[in-house]
Amino acid sequence: MERAEALARLNTLVGCDLVELGKQYGVTIWKGQRINKGWAGHTIERYLGLALNSSRSPNFGSWELKVVPIRALANGALKVKETMAVTMIDPVEVAAKGFAESHLFLKLKRMLVLGRLFESKAESRSICHMVAEFDLDDRDLYRQIEADYDLVRTVIRTRGFSHLTGAMGSLVQPRTKGPGHGSTSRAFYARPALVSRILGLVGHSPTGDTGKTFEHER
Repeated sequence: MERAEALARLNTLVGCDLVELGKQYGVTIWKGQRINKGWAGHTIERYLGLALNSSRSPNFGSWELKVVPIRALANGALKVKETMAVTMIDPVEVAAKGFAESHLFLKLKRMLVLGRLFESKAESRSICHMVAEFDLDDRDLYRQIEADYDLVRTVIRTRGFSHLTGAMGSLVQPRTKGPGHGSTSRAFYARPALVSRILGLVGHSPTGDTGKTFEHER
């Protein structure tokens, strides 16, 4: 699917409850007492007709889709709730490739990012608030992210993969990813400042409950 077509389809979801949509598609939101953290992304992928996969390439070929939670503050402003996982870190690949040839760049260079309102840990409702189209074509932003990547690359080359920490990087950080605190896998995460810039959150306020409903083909 081309990005323009996906953008048009996703914009029809603004104001809709993604929990309701996920249930209609049979997406597992809770596994017993534990939340399925990927439920919102799986819901949108199924809405757009993408089969579930774990490929490290952009999930729509030439562009990447992400779904991120945002939180409404008391003053009406919106804030990114957490970091955004971008791609797993393969230490051999990162050591061998510069930023322009990396999976991190491939994921970030052309994106659609959907911001959903996070209301509570119960995740009984989550309204689709906005959809942003993003291209990594700002040279200053490119250089800042490239510097974060180069720092990770240098540490892997000189000290080893195990020395990567979440304290590194101003816009993109390397963090452990996987179940349990003993996980050794690591991924690149976009910090909230970068996600806010991607979404263009400045000046936005939540739509609230619009009462909007939607229909789709099974």
